[in-house]
Amino acid sequence: MDLSLLSTLNSERAARRATVLVTDLGSGEQRLVKEADLAGDALAEALDKQLRGGKSGNVEVDGKTYFLTVQAPPPRIVVTGAVHISQALAPMAKLLDLDITVIDPRTAFATPERFPEVTLLAQWPEEALQSVPFDGYTAFVALTHDPKIDDPALQAALRSNCFYIGALGSRKTHGKRLERLAAAGFGEADVQRIHAPIGLDIGAVSPAEIALAILGEIVQALRGPRRKSA
Repeated sequence: MDLSLLSTLNSERAARRATVLVTDLGSGEQRLVKEADLAGDALAEALDKQLRGGKSGNVEVDGKTYFLTVQAPPPRIVVTGAVHISQALAPMAKLLDLDITVIDPRTAFATPERFPEVTLLAQWPEEALQSVPFDGYTAFVALTHDPKIDDPALQAALRSNCFYIGALGSRKTHGKRLERLAAAGFGEADVQRIHAPIGLDIGAVSPAEIALAILGEIVQALRGPRRKSA
C-alpha cells in the first residue's frame, strides 16, 4: 500500500471514522474512500453496501472486479443508568460484539457486582463523556428517568453524529423531556432523532425483553442506510 494511503487510513482509524480501501484487481491500483466522501464516489452503492455489512469482499461493477477492504470502528453503546434493563442489555450486547459503557453517578447501582466485565463509570455524564466521546459509531441509550443524569448526555448525543439515540419513558415523560430540550435550544429536527418510546415494537414487558427491543433497534440503525457523518 502507498504510504500516503496508509497514513490517511491510520488517521481516520484513530479518529474512529470508517474508510474503504478500493483495490482494482485488474490493474492493482488502490485508492482510499473516506465515509464522508462515499456518496459522491463512482462506486457509492457497492461501497455503502459493504460498509453497512462491516465486511470486506469482492464486488464487480461495469465489468471490473474490485476488492473492498472495510476499515470501520468497532460500534459501541453508551448507556446512562445502571438499572435492570442495562444489566440485561450488557451481556446481550457482548454477544453482538458491541462494546458497552454504563454511566451512573449513583454508586449504589453502579457496582462491579451488578455489572461484571462491563466498562462502568460511576460519574456524572459531563465528566464520564470526556473519556468516551460520542461519534458516528456510537449508540446512546438513556435509561434513568432522572433528567439530572439523562439530559446532559442526551444533549451531548444530539450535538454529535451518534448513529442511534434512544430514551426510555412514557409519552408523557418524553413530552416533558422535549420541553426541556427545547428550552436548551434544540429544534424539531434535532429531537426527531430520539427513538422514544425506545426499542422495536415487540410488546416488550420485562427488562430483558426491553433490552432485546433496544438492541434490535440499534442493529437496525447500524446496518440500515448510512447516516451522514459530521
